Amino acid sequence: MAGARAAGLGQRPAAAQHRTNASNAMSAQPSASACIFCRIVSGDIPGQCVYEDDQVAAFEDIAPQAPVHLLVVPRRHVDSVDALADDPGLLGRVMAAAVAAARARNLAESGYRLVTNHGRDGAQSVAHLHVHVLGGRQLRGQLG
Repeated sequence: MAGARAAGLGQRPAAAQHRTNASNAMSAQPSASACIFCRIVSGDIPGQCVYEDDQVAAFEDIAPQAPVHLLVVPRRHVDSVDALADDPGLLGRVMAAAVAAARARNLAESGYRLVTNHGRDGAQSVAHLHVHVLGGRQLRGQLG
């Protein structure tokens, strides 16, 4: 990915809690200025960035579910993976960035999981497309 770089860990302090009141996060569609992930990507809210390019950024999850738990997001506000049905290029960029972030954290050899959620029943907690990169230990098999 031309122009991509793995950012140094610790560039920015940990982000403010983004999972507070998850049901409210999905009930109202936030504007980009109110979206927690848009604010992290723009630098308005500190976050531990681990990868970025001109369209995508990845940062540490503040409530990790595994030893390595990264969130990969498009820089522009996109509500969920469902909104990218007509933009396979950006969806591909997000997934390629997730792989690059996993490799930057040395997860390729042992393995990792990529997960995205859509909507309330899919357990999407923030109304901005994000891919979870999970690894650093043997993950459990059950997803639902």
